[in-house]
Amino acid sequence: MTQALRPAAVFEDRIATREATLGVVGLGYAGLPLAVAQAEAGFDVVGIDLDEARVDAVSERRSYLIDVPAQRYDELDGRLRATSDYSAVAELDAVTICVPTPLSKTRTPDISHVVSAAEAVAENLRPDQLVVLQSTTYPGTTEEIVLPILERTGKVVGEGVFLGYAPERVDPGNATYNLRNTPKLVAGVTDECLKRTELLFRQFVETVIPVSRPMVAETAKLHENTFRSVNIALANELALMCDRLGISVWEVIDAAATKPFGFLSHYPGPGLGGDCIPVVPHFLAWRLREYGYSAQLIDAAHEINAQMPIYVVQKIADALNDSGLPIKGSRLLLLGMAYKPDVHDTRESPSLEVMRQLIARGGDVRYCDPWVQEVELEGTRHRGVEWSAAVVADADCVVVLTAHRRFLDEPHWRDAKLIVDTRNVAPPAPNLTQL
Repeated sequence: MTQALRPAAVFEDRIATREATLGVVGLGYAGLPLAVAQAEAGFDVVGIDLDEARVDAVSERRSYLIDVPAQRYDELDGRLRATSDYSAVAELDAVTICVPTPLSKTRTPDISHVVSAAEAVAENLRPDQLVVLQSTTYPGTTEEIVLPILERTGKVVGEGVFLGYAPERVDPGNATYNLRNTPKLVAGVTDECLKRTELLFRQFVETVIPVSRPMVAETAKLHENTFRSVNIALANELALMCDRLGISVWEVIDAAATKPFGFLSHYPGPGLGGDCIPVVPHFLAWRLREYGYSAQLIDAAHEINAQMPIYVVQKIADALNDSGLPIKGSRLLLLGMAYKPDVHDTRESPSLEVMRQLIARGGDVRYCDPWVQEVELEGTRHRGVEWSAAVVADADCVVVLTAHRRFLDEPHWRDAKLIVDTRNVAPPAPNLTQL
């Protein structure tokens, strides 16, 4: 009976009855939570990743992301499996590409992972499949890069294959907002592409918001992160100004926040981290240069945020100097290598640059992070130390860089000889230096 239905109706029916098999390419911070959510919604799901360690972890139901604890696998009833073989694409009704899009050293977008994933998917396409790009990328990628790759197979997008874009909005470790209750933007190359993309995500996301075309969704995602980058830069510059004025930036922001309209609090810190906020605004700036436009505010925000680790190092130097100590030879304990509290992720973490600068200046630097066992700086591996009062007592200066919950629940740092606090978690004390 299903055979007589129109292809669109076949897709709708297979989605509604959970006969459809879904796939996710890339099992990282965005892809794995998506694959698990799809399986939780009752679909058979295939995760595809070239990293065999990730494939093995999923196959063995081991957790490697905070947002996917091991117990979530137990509730999937075997509906999620992982492989490194792209031939699995041929059995899928819909596949979502969630591969990384890093920034090159020249601050240009590197979409090589998107290209290689799209090419591998195209080699294994079967008729009537939906392909959705979820990776954060520059405006135009879906239609200018992915679409031609799919059409090289001889299939026409909107007829033999369907293409959509649905940007990820994952906030790792967020206890309130997750994939299910965070509104999802979706777009399609054609009306039918949009219809299928919207239908897919409505199965496991509470609110799905269609937009007119992929470039709108691509740009909206970049704007979200640029908004954060620019406003954090403003907060960081305010910290620099308040330092010269001799007043607390934290008190200034809290005072401003009493206004019930027209103000949204952003706070300073040692710099920006993660794979989105420090990175993706440059995608927009890079793309607009092709149109003869210079995104001056994005560039200015980057310069301010990028100098914050150096500012923190100077704060440490000043605090030590006031105690008659140089950086060289001083025992320095850095709290937190992850870019945000209670996650494993060190991508673009400003803590790494603070550590690098202090080592370069001769500091005896150690770090403690309950989520990060080891970091690598310029070819040298550094292992974290256990969090204890003894470790704090041995340090000449403790620097709070990431406000992990454990540090707050077990505040050994309060007994430090010197504290440099970049996160406004330490109570006022004679030995305290704040950002």
